[in-house]
Amino acid sequence: MTCTEPKLSLAEIAAMANSLFRTGPRVRRTIQRLRPYICPVEILLSLVPDYASVLDIGCGSGLFLGLALQSGKAIRAYGIDVSRDALNMAEQMRENGLSHEQARRLTLHLSKGVADWPEEKFDVVSLIDMMHHVVLDQRQAVFEAAMVRVKPGGILLYKDMCRRPRWRALMNSLHDLVLARLWITYTPISEVESAAGKFGLIESRSETINRLWYGHELRVYRRAAAKVAEAAPATAIVP
Repeated sequence: MTCTEPKLSLAEIAAMANSLFRTGPRVRRTIQRLRPYICPVEILLSLVPDYASVLDIGCGSGLFLGLALQSGKAIRAYGIDVSRDALNMAEQMRENGLSHEQARRLTLHLSKGVADWPEEKFDVVSLIDMMHHVVLDQRQAVFEAAMVRVKPGGILLYKDMCRRPRWRALMNSLHDLVLARLWITYTPISEVESAAGKFGLIESRSETINRLWYGHELRVYRRAAAKVAEAAPATAIVP
């Protein structure tokens, strides 16, 4: 599986978001429609290979998976979140924004914690703007549970808001304070990198992306593909 650079423009992504979120509470709808203007969704989508199985942890209202499906990617998508309200919005998006064929490839699950996550492994496991919402003493468990679900040859897609420069971090924090009514604490990216290394994941992409006054830390980690056992040499038959 290969990942390419973005093929969809910001305008195309925004139009797709408008199409996906046609029903549901007005405020939640508006947030999802505006999100592509502050989050580099087009880059995240380009990192999802076609025909991949995708586990989106903290999927929220389902924007990332909905866009991936609507963009034509033949993926099998599984989204989990702890918020019933967010998943209600995601379910409306699935029913009213996706085709029947796309909708049947999207599973949504209300999670109470890592214990009820799917046990299978996935080609792509994504953690997008969710770790800063996890309480501090549970973050290590969430990291570990996410990383062990990456298939051999698969990727872990991590994106969160930046901690530097401080003025961008402040704008990020104010954003969550207004929308989520939480004063968040970011996980240092060095902790993410350390955890990935412990679980045998190799960094394949690292960058900071600025959009408007927001800063985004993107990391992509790949698990080495499983080794194919060499065939045993044929044994000569002596008559």
